[in-house]
Amino acid sequence: MMVPLALMMLGVLAAAMAPRLMARSDWPDREPVLALWVWQCVVAGVLLCCLLAMSLSAAAAWEGVRSPVFGFAPRVVVEAYALQAHGPWAGALALLLAGGGAWTAVALTREVRAVRARRRQRRAELLRRSPLLPGEEPSGERLVVLEGDRPEAWWLSHASPQLVITTSALRRLKGHQLDALIAHEQGHARARHDLLLYCASALAAGFPQVPVFAAFRDQVHRLVELAADDVASRRFGRRTIALALVELNEDRGVFGPCPAQLAQVPQRVDRLLAPAPRFTPGRRLRMTAVAALVPAVPLLVTFMPGLSALT
Repeated sequence: MMVPLALMMLGVLAAAMAPRLMARSDWPDREPVLALWVWQCVVAGVLLCCLLAMSLSAAAAWEGVRSPVFGFAPRVVVEAYALQAHGPWAGALALLLAGGGAWTAVALTREVRAVRARRRQRRAELLRRSPLLPGEEPSGERLVVLEGDRPEAWWLSHASPQLVITTSALRRLKGHQLDALIAHEQGHARARHDLLLYCASALAAGFPQVPVFAAFRDQVHRLVELAADDVASRRFGRRTIALALVELNEDRGVFGPCPAQLAQVPQRVDRLLAPAPRFTPGRRLRMTAVAALVPAVPLLVTFMPGLSALT
């Protein structure tokens, strides 16, 4: 039975080729939301290949797994998969993939715990810098202003999300720049970019040698910022959010020689001030549909023997 091997080859091919193809493309900066969708479909396709290969291999190796996997499928369908022809590699492959799935769950749990710890630390720091006065009750305000010489702003997401901004940032931001900054942070919150970042970081930390997961993490961190920039620019203009980025970051040395992770800020400013034309709605719709087909390919490969047996 070659279906599990075909699924593994398909997953390896997608994991190796997708980062290279995306790196050679210049359109993700023009359509960051679409690029995020494509990345999610590719990663989902790779994970689905592993899951389906594990299920078929386990069904071939153990009778107790075979019945739940195939359920009430006709005998001719079960025979089409030639489960009896599997060698001893079926059980080994199933155990290997099950171990990978368990490790993914562990990595995701570890990432969620680390994020929660950072949130608690930030909330404690916020309370330390902005303590409640005697007799004052927590108000749950969505905007918190802190005294600070460094212009900063960040979204603190928890049960009552809050935008934290320093007085230095308030002094620097003029006109609608503060509104654009708030719209940028709200764009992150509404799109739940934090969940996407958790998953990308967990996969990259759990499987650092898999190119698609490392590229997924790096690109998600960049693309969510571009997507939030676009949310703010649609409401207040590209020039406004670009000037807000400059005001917040010009004292950090990011507009000169700087590490690669800091070079994203000037790139974001350049993109806002000299935007490339967006795709037409029809083209975006076609690319969305094509990307959605990526996770469908493993399903087609898996069900092909059974469908052929029924025809």
